[in-house]
Amino acid sequence: MSKSSDALKTRRFKILADENRLKILEYLYKKPSNVSTIASSLNIEQSLLSHHLKIMKDEGLLEGCRDGKTIVYRIAQGIEGGKSKKILNMKCCKIELG
Repeated sequence: MSKSSDALKTRRFKILADENRLKILEYLYKKPSNVSTIASSLNIEQSLLSHHLKIMKDEGLLEGCRDGKTIVYRIAQGIEGGKSKKILNMKCCKIELG
């Protein structure tokens, strides 16, 4: 295994180690949403949520698409592993969400 793939695994596992980020991924697996909808549904302060979304977007786990004045977030293409089971294809491994 190369050092770059080890670094990818380490970064992604650190990202997923945060409970809020896992909740966000599980929520977005159901449907793409904007920040205010996610914040109210998950009871996460909007500024903290924006911080988590940026980290996951920068890592390539999420995509954002502008819809008027808001940005709608969804799980990035290639990361979503299937509809019947909530599986994330993390490139280094596959993770099944609860």
